[in-house]
Amino acid sequence: MSNKPKTPFSKSELLPQAEMLEIARGKGKFVIGIPKETHFQEKRVSLTPDAVAFLTGHGHQFVIETGAGDGANYSDTDYSEAGAKIALNRKEAFECSMVLKVEPPSISEIDMMLPQSVLFSALQLKVQNKKYFEALAKKRITALAFDYIKDEQGSFPIVKSLSEIAGIASIHIASELMSNAHQGNGLLFGNINGVPPTNVVIFGAGGVGEFAAKTALGMGAIVKVFDNSITKLRNLQQILGANIYTSTLQPKTIEKSIRRCDVAIGALRGKSRAPVVVTESMVEKMKEGAVIVDVSIDRGGCFETSELTNHKNPTFVKHGVIHYCVPNIPSRYARTASVSISNIFSPFLQNIAEEGGFEQVIRYDKGLQAGMYLFNGILTNRTVADWFDIPYRDSNLLFM
Repeated sequence: MSNKPKTPFSKSELLPQAEMLEIARGKGKFVIGIPKETHFQEKRVSLTPDAVAFLTGHGHQFVIETGAGDGANYSDTDYSEAGAKIALNRKEAFECSMVLKVEPPSISEIDMMLPQSVLFSALQLKVQNKKYFEALAKKRITALAFDYIKDEQGSFPIVKSLSEIAGIASIHIASELMSNAHQGNGLLFGNINGVPPTNVVIFGAGGVGEFAAKTALGMGAIVKVFDNSITKLRNLQQILGANIYTSTLQPKTIEKSIRRCDVAIGALRGKSRAPVVVTESMVEKMKEGAVIVDVSIDRGGCFETSELTNHKNPTFVKHGVIHYCVPNIPSRYARTASVSISNIFSPFLQNIAEEGGFEQVIRYDKGLQAGMYLFNGILTNRTVADWFDIPYRDSNLLFM
């Protein structure tokens, strides 16, 4: 036997070896289509020219339908200078590997999309039907609802942003409607020396209610907030840092407050429909020229007298009270809403480019997974499955 000490390396391991270079993960470049919104009175656009320029620098390419930014006062030239291709043919904007929309596409628009492409849009579950999901599944589309996407804190950033806009806007709209020019009682929203301050009642202590209350307080109003969640009411008090009147939804208390108020804001949400908490008999007892802004109208409204209106004919008068019942209030402020949506979309798209593509990101990004309801045509959202009686698979099983 040899007495030579054993070396931990073989002879071949001691020879010069070929250098192993680290191969960088390829960037996930997408051709992103942004069609013009055709939904009734929808003026928002999913990305601003600044965002397009930023993402073009990260490898993405853009095909934007002519006029897509008109409603938000962005011209084709703005997008062209940002590096996008302007498509005169609507179909060209849909024939991209990724399509960005504000409103969900129609069946005819889904027909224009490429198989196995990616769709970012709102879901709007309450107004959908089974055919919508079947059309997406047939094309093996991967679809994400931006209103379901979560951030690192577990909140819904786009929903919160649009709630902020709707809440602030509801007070500005009410202020405008109170003037004599709009059949109001001629009051100026605020707290003028020697003049009683405006009295505002808000139903709902969620996102819309929070920003409506904050705006009204900032304008010097007296604010009362009603909600059946004591936790929400307590949190609202802490957030505002001001003493506001809060109460659960008790009919006698509501009737007393609604009779004295100048403005009433409806911001209650329900699982299927917003609860009706203000009856017609209560509205009859309100001040002449008082204003109701029912932000909950997209879920039926929380005032019994509410009727759906639109941006062209936004108001009607009933029992001497001005009603504003327009759904999709953020579209009234299309530029602000577009910038807000764009600011949330951009980091997601940048991350997709940096991490090597959509499928790389969706495997570990729980926030994006929360927004995904179809993966290559397979339904992955239990709520949608239960609502429309469609089979579904857990997305975690698909990524194993």
